[in-house]
Amino acid sequence: MRYISYFDGNDAPTNIATDAWLLSNLHADEPVFALWQNKNAVIIGRNQDTYEEINQDFVDEKDIQVVRRVTGGGAVYHDMGNICFSLFVPVTSETGDINFGTFIKPVLKALQDMGIDAELTGRNDIVVDGKKISGNAQRMERGYVLHHGTLMYDVDIDTMVRSLNVSDDKFISKAAKSVRSRVAMIHDIKPDLSYDDLVAGLMDELTNHGEDGEYVLTDEQRQSILDLRDNQFATWDWTFGESPASDFHNEQRFDGGTLGISVQLENGVIKGIDFNGDFLGLEEWRDIEDKFIGIPFKSDALLEVLNENNPNQQYFGTVTNEEIAGLVNIEKDDNKDFV
Repeated sequence: MRYISYFDGNDAPTNIATDAWLLSNLHADEPVFALWQNKNAVIIGRNQDTYEEINQDFVDEKDIQVVRRVTGGGAVYHDMGNICFSLFVPVTSETGDINFGTFIKPVLKALQDMGIDAELTGRNDIVVDGKKISGNAQRMERGYVLHHGTLMYDVDIDTMVRSLNVSDDKFISKAAKSVRSRVAMIHDIKPDLSYDDLVAGLMDELTNHGEDGEYVLTDEQRQSILDLRDNQFATWDWTFGESPASDFHNEQRFDGGTLGISVQLENGVIKGIDFNGDFLGLEEWRDIEDKFIGIPFKSDALLEVLNENNPNQQYFGTVTNEEIAGLVNIEKDDNKDFV
């Protein structure tokens, strides 16, 4: 694969804007990739409520950037102990044929060649001996897939935990221990592998051992990315916004992630609807938002719309249509996770 080196800074709004712009506008006829880093930042999933995911006082105190990305999944913490990777791949498959394993293979092979016994498991994780070293997400748009993720080389777990929705000090230690029991750092797995060596190993494998060259962006393309950053990804409206008032809200944790529904009602009919959570939809559910407007607020009516418009589970990942429609009836589940 050819590589893009434009991610040469550590500013989160710029890097997240670059990810989004490349997916929507690059239209390369072959796969390309990028490796990049953010300074201290919390990156919010496309469908999450930012206020519920972050410890606002702590991120303000520590000047931690907060940015919403275009892909689903949960909030993640980035610092200079992370390396982020993005793959931009043209596809011809139907949505239902696209899976994480297809796109993560070269990253897995690179890690394995460096002596790291990594494997893909769960919804979207790379693990070593059952412990997570990477989380991944995808988005498909007009025949292209963005697959991006992080690799935890030596991340500050205490700052991670304090940044992500734990504000009461009595829970900090417990939460940090919980995270440490479930994640691993590449530096600890293979102490003789430096950060630079990790990057070099990834570059070697992903560029076909150096045979593939760089995809150079034009000055005009770079300016378009900066404009997108300024007009969207660096704005309060995009990352925080104002959640609409709702007459009904419920959420539940499923095997495919947490999904919540908020509905504005008038005489038992849906006038507005929002889905939120860390589910991993491949396409933007808001593309079918208008299909829900005007239908009766009943599980069977929701299911009919979902079956007609979400046949391949492209909008809500592996959360099934039946599970989504059942949110009208089930009780809330407040379980949360950190990674």
